[in-house]
Amino acid sequence: MTVLPDDGLSLASEFPDAPHEQWQNLVAGVLRKSGKEVSGAEAEDALSTLLEDGLDTRPLYTARDAAPDPGLPGFAPFVRGGRAEGSTTGGWDVRQRHLTPDNDAVLSDLENGVTSLWLGVGGTGIPVDALDATLAGVYLDLAPVALDAGDETAAAAERLFRLYEERGVAPEAARGNLGADPLGHEARTGRQAYDLASVAGLARRCADGHPGLRALTVDALPYHEAGGSAAQELGCSLATGVAYLRGLTGAGLSVTEALGQIEFRYAATADQFLTIAKFRAARRLWARVAEASGAPEAGAQRQHAVTSPVMMTRRDPWVNMLRTTIATLAAGVGGADGVTVLPFDDALGLPDAFARRIARNTSTVLIEESHLARVIDPAGGSWYVERLTDELAHAAWDFFRAIEREGGQEAALRSGFTGERLAETWAARSRKLATRREPITGVSEFPHLAEKPVERAPAPEPPSGGLPRVRRDEAYEELRARSDAHLAATGSRPKVYLAALGPAAAHSARLTFAANLFQAGGIEPVTEGTFEESGAREACLCSSDALYEERAEATAAELRAAGAEHVLLAGRGQYSGVDTYLFAGCDAVALLTTALDRMGVSR
Repeated sequence: MTVLPDDGLSLASEFPDAPHEQWQNLVAGVLRKSGKEVSGAEAEDALSTLLEDGLDTRPLYTARDAAPDPGLPGFAPFVRGGRAEGSTTGGWDVRQRHLTPDNDAVLSDLENGVTSLWLGVGGTGIPVDALDATLAGVYLDLAPVALDAGDETAAAAERLFRLYEERGVAPEAARGNLGADPLGHEARTGRQAYDLASVAGLARRCADGHPGLRALTVDALPYHEAGGSAAQELGCSLATGVAYLRGLTGAGLSVTEALGQIEFRYAATADQFLTIAKFRAARRLWARVAEASGAPEAGAQRQHAVTSPVMMTRRDPWVNMLRTTIATLAAGVGGADGVTVLPFDDALGLPDAFARRIARNTSTVLIEESHLARVIDPAGGSWYVERLTDELAHAAWDFFRAIEREGGQEAALRSGFTGERLAETWAARSRKLATRREPITGVSEFPHLAEKPVERAPAPEPPSGGLPRVRRDEAYEELRARSDAHLAATGSRPKVYLAALGPAAAHSARLTFAANLFQAGGIEPVTEGTFEESGAREACLCSSDALYEERAEATAAELRAAGAEHVLLAGRGQYSGVDTYLFAGCDAVALLTTALDRMGVSR
């Protein structure tokens, strides 16, 4: 009888380690059953998922995939966090955004879990002279304020300084960010509204007398919202930060002072692991810039995460609660210092009180109930996360260098280089969305045509004129809007009759597939009764390949005799009487657009 050592962890110690090749052979055996003849490394490659930026996700990570040492929190290269204590003392900063001078909403947020404010000032947002009323009753020495004022940054900053003075806030107690971001504003608007010289004066004022205030924000959201990839977002932010660093040191600030005046803002998406890697890679990249600038100890990047506006949907907006929860979790795990959770109805207009409550409680649940902030960099050490962080950092550095070769971020914006590269990325992603290779729950997958629309008061118009703003749901939203207009004009939606052949076991999968696809374009599937009773002008056959061989052509002929103007089939093949085939990977947007045109639904 073998006596095992009493360490509680040795139950597998007497079994030999399985070699990597043995696992690959097992995978190859499974793939062979599905008709794929691959072996060895090719079997592993077959299970890999291609990401943007030339990255991919492998099905298995082991010690062979080790990445460079990420170091310790609070020490260069700051991959594991910019502060030694991380967020363990109280969680991340819960920063709520406000675009209107609604003092009641501001106070309600601060009284119920929000710890700082992000104010959209100027333009169509909060008027500069309404800052006093908006912040009435706010303890400015306890609640940091981050401004986002565009070309009214100087006026808004001056008004905030005056508020600190009028309310007796000690200069060292003031905290937050003045939000100066001339290149970010130019990316949004296409025009140069103010320059770095005026910003340098604000930075000097903060560095000399308000140590808790930062003057500049490098906002990467314009590049994310224009369809950029994670690496492009990081590369653009790095190029912008370097431009600001050069400008501030040129104006007389030391490198350490200049580094201390810049905060970075990034999008957090529902792609959990990519978001975690993005925030970790961003800190590593900025630490490299600080090192090259001669101040490696000052290279801890201050990060503000915002749940992605691109991923927010207008249809079935309740699903956005799930998206923002995952994004917030990823940003917190990735080490973001502050997180703004956009309310689930953000894409529809101004959020109501319920939406704001859910948004702020998202962070509260993750911090207080899920205890995510109790461990610093909880994803650190994962072979997958460390490898993805390293690969993403290299891809972002390559894009940053490409921008620098163009003459820097300012030149790249004005020459069109940045916009063109982002547009290329979005075009490729749009193809994945159109073919449903990248699904959108509630929009391209499992849409709900009978949902009651969620209506909100219009939000202030955001700055425009520069880089475009895109959304994942935009192509499907256009189709659904056409269907809605048709419903309002005629009292019914365009319909398609789904002809299910054979028993449920034969047709259920393709029936569900077809129903989802048609509903994504606002076309109502009808499965009950006969074609004549359906009120449809088109029909779609749904069944197995075997039954198609037996009955597809005859059924198509029967449907045409009953009045079907167009016959489709869920699957592939070549059958007489069938006009269009639906299959996984087909261009759903193009197919649905054509179908609505045939049905006489106005554009």
